[in-house]
Amino acid sequence: MSKKALYALLFGLLALVILNTGTSCKKITGFSKGNLAFSADTLFFDTVFTTVGSTTQNFKFYNKDNKTLVVDEVELVGGSSSPFRINVDGVSADKVENIEIEGGDSLYIFVEVTLDPNGGILPMVIEDKIRFRTNGQDQYITLVAWGQDAYFHYSYISQGIFDLNEGTWPNDKPHVIYGAAFVDSAKSLTIQQGTDIYLHKNAILYNYKGSLNIQGTLNSPVTLQGDRLESYYNNVSGQYYGIYMQEALPSVINYAVIKNGTSGIHMYSEDPSNTGYTLELYNTRISNCARYGVFLYSGAKIKAENCVIEKNGTHALLVLEGGDFNFNHCDLLGYASGQDVGPAVGISNYYEDQVNNVVNVGSINEGTITNSVIHGYQDYELAIDTISDIAINLNFNFSNNMIKSQTVFTGSQYTNNYWNLDPVFYSVENGDYRIYSMSELRNKADCNYPVTNASTMNADIIGTTRETCPGTPDIGAYEY
Repeated sequence: MSKKALYALLFGLLALVILNTGTSCKKITGFSKGNLAFSADTLFFDTVFTTVGSTTQNFKFYNKDNKTLVVDEVELVGGSSSPFRINVDGVSADKVENIEIEGGDSLYIFVEVTLDPNGGILPMVIEDKIRFRTNGQDQYITLVAWGQDAYFHYSYISQGIFDLNEGTWPNDKPHVIYGAAFVDSAKSLTIQQGTDIYLHKNAILYNYKGSLNIQGTLNSPVTLQGDRLESYYNNVSGQYYGIYMQEALPSVINYAVIKNGTSGIHMYSEDPSNTGYTLELYNTRISNCARYGVFLYSGAKIKAENCVIEKNGTHALLVLEGGDFNFNHCDLLGYASGQDVGPAVGISNYYEDQVNNVVNVGSINEGTITNSVIHGYQDYELAIDTISDIAINLNFNFSNNMIKSQTVFTGSQYTNNYWNLDPVFYSVENGDYRIYSMSELRNKADCNYPVTNASTMNADIIGTTRETCPGTPDIGAYEY
């Protein structure tokens, strides 16, 4: 063999070796033959009102292989007729195909639901599924929502649309308020026991020169709260505004639960024809409002008994520019957290109108708090700031209360009060203000100043028998 032929043969063998070596070192490509993993197998939605969309929930699907996985189809089984809507990795559609997921990677699916009315009274359960087809195998995620028909109240003031109410609201289904539900001038609205009222963002139950009568019972109270029922919203304040009363006719609220608003009850001014209280408030709990539990402004009048007003962002009770109040056997409590927390009770008979550069001053003809607890985390849970002149009345009667305040108020208007003692509640953290046997609230109330509402004459807010004369009841809304 010639040298030339030998070199050609050796070169060919070397090239073959190099080619084979390179091929053996090259990574073999291909797609995973596996299937998906999921962060949940069922997605639950809490009660959703018909026509009101839910909040968005999500879950992840994972490729746990080290190779790219192709998901052939992601499909909402109910299709376009389903009340659910899905968004797969930014694509909103009932069906999405050929989705590639890198090895070890994951993608989100977002889900919402909106239910159509069905005319029913009882809650309904709605289900659908999302099908994932990968390498010829189907996997499913179940979607479950509880739905509820409701009575809807819509007001769009800017468009001249007002939802006006009188008579009696039925209580077989919830009431949902958008914008406002009005009790109009000279009209009367009764809300029966067991009625659940849900208010949308910034919504308001507005009593304008009318009469509002909420008639809950111990075992069947009337409840006002936001219209988002997912567990995330259980303790979120400011979800709606609250009850607003403007120059209202005499009104009564008995056994109500008002929670998570901005101002639980906001009372503005007084109808000149009223000789008694604007509002009588009994056996009611107002909690976790972003600003005030009860806001009394410019001359309105309130009588409250057996009430718990607690953990509201600024004050449990705020009196501004005057007004009359009579609280007996109530818990007026702070215990809120935040930067704007003020004293549980703040009282002022004036208001500085900076827009018009004037100071408006009003009278407090009756400023009575008896047999009540004024307590919280602050050193000053009672603040009184008043302006007095010959035309202004300031008549206070604070007696037989437990009050937390570094300033101890004295004089004939402040008698038999107990300052800076420990009420020994069951659990402030859990909002349980029942008292233990060693509580300083025990046997310190004045039995000669009893509650006057017939339904609570001899019982506390949860129905426990309260001692009457010649016995000595406990201070506050709860009897041991």
